[in-house]
Amino acid sequence: MPNHINIIVCLFISLSLIQPDAVFGQGNDREWPAYGGDPGGMRHAALSRISPENVNRLKVAWTYRTGELEYYRNNDAAEKAAFEATPLMVEGVLYLSTPSNRVIALDAATGAEKWTFDPEVNLKDDYSEITSRGVSTWPGSDVARKDLERRIYLATIDGRLIALSAATGKPISDFGKNGSIDLRKGIGPISVTSPPAIIGNTLITGSSMGDNQRLDYERGVVRAFDVLTGKLKWSWDPIPRRTGDPAKATWKGKKAAQTGAANAWSILSVDPDRDLVFIPTTSPSPDYYGGERIGKNEYANSIVALRASTGELVWHFQTVHHDLWDYDNAAQPALISVERDGVEVPAVAVGTKMGHIFLLHRETGKSLFPVEERPVPPSVVPGEQAYPTQPFPVLPRPVGPQHTGVADAWGLTEADRKMAEKRMASLRNEGPFTPPSLQGTMVAPSNAGGVHWGGVSYDPERNLLITNINRLVAVVRLIPREKLQEEEGKNEALLRAETGLQEGTPYVLKRDYLFTRNEQGLQMQTKPPWGTLLAIDMNSGELKWEVPLGYMYDPQTYPESVNWGSINFGGALTTAGGLTFVAASLDGFFRAFDTETGELLWQNQLPAGGQSTPMSYLLAGKQYVVISAGGHGKLGTPLGDYVVAYALE
Repeated sequence: MPNHINIIVCLFISLSLIQPDAVFGQGNDREWPAYGGDPGGMRHAALSRISPENVNRLKVAWTYRTGELEYYRNNDAAEKAAFEATPLMVEGVLYLSTPSNRVIALDAATGAEKWTFDPEVNLKDDYSEITSRGVSTWPGSDVARKDLERRIYLATIDGRLIALSAATGKPISDFGKNGSIDLRKGIGPISVTSPPAIIGNTLITGSSMGDNQRLDYERGVVRAFDVLTGKLKWSWDPIPRRTGDPAKATWKGKKAAQTGAANAWSILSVDPDRDLVFIPTTSPSPDYYGGERIGKNEYANSIVALRASTGELVWHFQTVHHDLWDYDNAAQPALISVERDGVEVPAVAVGTKMGHIFLLHRETGKSLFPVEERPVPPSVVPGEQAYPTQPFPVLPRPVGPQHTGVADAWGLTEADRKMAEKRMASLRNEGPFTPPSLQGTMVAPSNAGGVHWGGVSYDPERNLLITNINRLVAVVRLIPREKLQEEEGKNEALLRAETGLQEGTPYVLKRDYLFTRNEQGLQMQTKPPWGTLLAIDMNSGELKWEVPLGYMYDPQTYPESVNWGSINFGGALTTAGGLTFVAASLDGFFRAFDTETGELLWQNQLPAGGQSTPMSYLLAGKQYVVISAGGHGKLGTPLGDYVVAYALE
């Protein structure tokens, strides 16, 4: 994310959010200088050249192929690879990263390649995810020196932070050691899948790590580095270990100090005017058993505001107490402004996997809508103590499935429905936050959302928060470690389910979802829709509209499937022209919706899966919309290596 500490640049950002096609750069250009468009991640383009009236004329302007598929040969990378990158556009050049962490610079008008950089990541190593959501840029020069060039920063899945010349793609030799910092040093085998945040002359990055294999994962520290030299400025651990920290009392148990993770693997947001960085933290390890870390577990599963210059804690708001459901804060916090009693209030909008959307005051962390602590079901697993209450926003109302039972069973045929009904009858669900159990628990929403890493977009002209959600139910079961082999021997479905060893605890995790797989693909077992796109009025907190997003069955065979929605990963883009662009669904279409009404206005088949978030820019008076289309190995969408740009014909 670029350095917008300069007050003049901040003024340009403010103007661009109000005036469509406002200047950000030179002449007839409007840039996209950060992953979320601006440092606060609104994912909104203040551009109106493409509108509901002319979007049907949108055509492919150019296509670029990264050559990424060649990097998946002779390894298993394709099974984990996902092209999730959102490009940046500054000074007429697009910058993007591939799943293997190659960085590519393209001419933003033509898609012609300018340079590539390959950090030579060993794809045969055991990574939980093979992806990169993008790069960050620092605009060059600073107060002391005016001769410094623009830089591109990349964080890699093998734990490096790399600085490149934006002009040539060559490493900046005086950053770290020959242009690179080893983020694993002193921490362990972490990865980074999201671009670092940049505020002033400071780089801030979190980390990614695998889930559910053991209690003592690496520490999920957030670290800040000097943007010029790479020198460490500060670090912050989301698990309180310092004596005197009041949050430490919320972690109890003999092994609590061994707990790891609670890391920030998603995108960070920054507010240069307030010297704040907003950290979305995740579940402590392991995700589904917390008997070794009894208590509220504060700072984990939270939005944490730190002083960007020092790393000092300013405030935190916990979205889940004592997480037992893998309810990471996966979405980038969106820094927006809302009106309260005629006064504009700086806010943070937080979308969560639980389908909860919290609106917090940016300076204090206090909720701007009522939030209630409500009783939730207890755990029946020996050794576990689920937290007795959880925070529920009164407004906006929770979205996605909040309860599921036999009445929600579904199938393409009556036999399929009865099979789903039988399966669901054997599982526990007593409403939101029903804990994992030995018999098996239906978790709704699942760890796939609600709102996932695709996050939220905010249209300031219409004061609408836009997000796409999953309506998928997980099946989670804990098995006493000594009985795992016996249980798998009795249940073939259990044998096929995902296994988390959770070493250091008494239980092994088995996780699946309420669908079956056959030669026709996924056969859903809960009622549709399974994925939707929706809009919320952020002044009133009320849902304005919600529509199905995509489809998972062939509409020629099942015409109603266009109303059933799709599992989706990736986010939406809003524009001042009144359009919401989103792909994300399993059907491979890129779509444009009317932001005011949710009406589908345009769609185009992508050459590969579009599990990414689009962006838009204005160059020489022409508005472009660009999306990465490379598929998702774990979801099974078609893999590819395409970057596709659209413009009006």
